Amino acid sequence: MNAPKTGSKADRDVLRHDMTTAGCTVADIAIEMRTRYRMRPREAWRHARGWTLQETADQITRAARPGEAVAADASLVSKWEKWPAPSSRRPSLAVLFAMAAALECRVTDLLDMEDRRAFPDADLRIVSSQVAHLAQPTAVSSPPPPAPEPTHSDLVQLAADESATWAQWAEASNVGDVALEQLMAETRALAVDYLTSDPVPLFVRTRALRDRVFGLLEGHQYPRQSTDLYVVAGYLCGLLAWMSSDLGQLRDADTQGRTAWLCAELAGHNDLRAWVLSTRSKVAFWDGRLREAITFARRGASFRTMGSVQVLLACQEADAWSDLGAEQEALTALGRAEDACSAATGEDEVGGIFTCHRARQENYAAAVQLRIGRPADALRAADNALALLSTQRVRAYGTEAQIHISQAAARLTTGEAEGALEALMPVLALPPDQRLAPVTKRLNELSSGIGQPHSGTAAVGLRAAIEEFCVNSVPRNALSPGAGSA
Repeated sequence: MNAPKTGSKADRDVLRHDMTTAGCTVADIAIEMRTRYRMRPREAWRHARGWTLQETADQITRAARPGEAVAADASLVSKWEKWPAPSSRRPSLAVLFAMAAALECRVTDLLDMEDRRAFPDADLRIVSSQVAHLAQPTAVSSPPPPAPEPTHSDLVQLAADESATWAQWAEASNVGDVALEQLMAETRALAVDYLTSDPVPLFVRTRALRDRVFGLLEGHQYPRQSTDLYVVAGYLCGLLAWMSSDLGQLRDADTQGRTAWLCAELAGHNDLRAWVLSTRSKVAFWDGRLREAITFARRGASFRTMGSVQVLLACQEADAWSDLGAEQEALTALGRAEDACSAATGEDEVGGIFTCHRARQENYAAAVQLRIGRPADALRAADNALALLSTQRVRAYGTEAQIHISQAAARLTTGEAEGALEALMPVLALPPDQRLAPVTKRLNELSSGIGQPHSGTAAVGLRAAIEEFCVNSVPRNALSPGAGSA
């Protein structure tokens, strides 16, 4: 069996067990922990007891002296342990005495020379006076006298030092405005790259950037900087949700969507709220939860936003209504998409997958018209979409594939099996790493619609080509087990 990694929990547990068995005290174990693992004294004493951060927080809260309530949690304990390092927090005297009582040690056992240099002199005098008093022998039958009270001068200086220390902590930030600008720029690049790049490598890059942003949010920054970080995190989780859905991982996509929504709420950002709800509508649609998809789309449309998100939300509502067979509701929603396109102002904050250009709008219109039985209108919309897409500098292969599928379905409906096969040739030529779940699902729907009226050679060849395409697609081949969750 391999030895546990040095400093790991398993390694610490072995050390604590061996030293306890050898008759060592908790103080001996704490000293060994400090020496061997280079821990701060407060962390060493916690590990000598074998407590987690939360267990320690609970013990500290219970051990607070009368009149000195201490509300500890795991995050605060971690910051108290690391002080005076960056992104830490100085423990107050009340905390130190409660911590010492909980760990059953002296306050001075929890302080090293680095702590003493950083602590205000008034604090150190109070600690020294109380520790010196506790060290004096007392009669067994007599209760210990009350600890000496600090002087008025000490209390005033202590209060000033505490305020100054807090102000220093509040003023510090782990992220600057330039860094925030760079994070948003990287998010925009990922959203644009997703239109043309293979999804799995981009998923890895997006996840790594999200983790960087999450790490920053766990630190300390100004409130406005926290808001900006939540916006970036929300868009990144939304992008991961979109990718997860395209990779066929709908449950994981839902999880990412919920986290993205939390970020949008924490940021109070209406554009992000709308884009997240658009993403969640998309996930619900492909998961067959059509009423839920409509609800998400309508909820997103209730926010006052900039850019093109209102266009996409109306298109998504029309998509879901058409799949339910509700023709009038679908056409009404398409009309709202037109109105939203005419009324749109401002630019989309991120762009890329988080934008709805005219070609994308026409793609939705083509799919809706097909489902409500208007193949001629569907073909017209698909032709318009391809013409618009040809003028764009960045052509989204997923959108283009779905336009060709609508084109093929419209031709197949009118008995043009050969024309359908011709329309599908660009789709069938996609490499396996770009055969996304929505594309394979729409192709399977098309294949199932090839019945007896289209039983000629072209129809048979079309069905065989679709089957081969879907078998070798990214949802089946690209993700190893567990890679879709993050």
